[in-house]
Amino acid sequence: MEFKYSEFEGFKRADFKFEDRDALIVFPDKPEEHGRWMMKMEYFGAFPKLEVELLKRGWHLCYLKNVNRWGTDVDSDAKDRFADFIAEEFGLQNKFTCVGMSCGGICSVNFAAKYPHRVSLLYLDAPVMNMLSCPMGFGIGEALGGDAGWHEIEEAYGFDLPTLLTYREHPIDKIPILAENNIPVALVYGDSDVTVPYVENGIVLEKYYREKGLTLFCVGKEGCGHHPHGLEENTALADFIEENTLA
Repeated sequence: MEFKYSEFEGFKRADFKFEDRDALIVFPDKPEEHGRWMMKMEYFGAFPKLEVELLKRGWHLCYLKNVNRWGTDVDSDAKDRFADFIAEEFGLQNKFTCVGMSCGGICSVNFAAKYPHRVSLLYLDAPVMNMLSCPMGFGIGEALGGDAGWHEIEEAYGFDLPTLLTYREHPIDKIPILAENNIPVALVYGDSDVTVPYVENGIVLEKYYREKGLTLFCVGKEGCGHHPHGLEENTALADFIEENTLA
């Protein structure tokens, strides 16, 4: 396998091909002893403050390019195989923390529901968890890109509109699977988000986890819209992730 080396936020980065998809790994300066790593599930390089914090703590960071950004099986299945490759090639754990921002949230939850044994923790930031809300805008939010969002769903899932209206496998429908597998969740959101309204998406997960007494870190950002993702200060979030991902 051929690796092309560069830098990401001051850390060594290696780009390569995995099953004809673009893939990469970013190496910490001093790897931590447990072989923990995270995968950016979509939008690599966007709002990377948490990833940088965990890289500083010795975690590896990986990415595999998606066919689409809507968490379909073709991408989840590829990520399962990719995790095997990463574990064997680089001597890391065979499970990882999902970093899911926006549409990365639907990628993360759908993956975790299908392959719960692969997921040590979900970090979800303004996550898409209800396609009727985003991209469709059928609730209080705005449709994503007008008709463009619908056309993406139509292409990704092969749905017509009546099928989408009766679809019951959104990420919000899969929350019980996360709970059954005791997958810890870190959840960050903006309370003024009109692209992925929290009250139609992430709040369902928050309420379920709180009612069941499951492991949850939740921060709402007052007056914040969909962007920027992440937190200015990541110490508490990174501590939570480290404390809840030990084997």
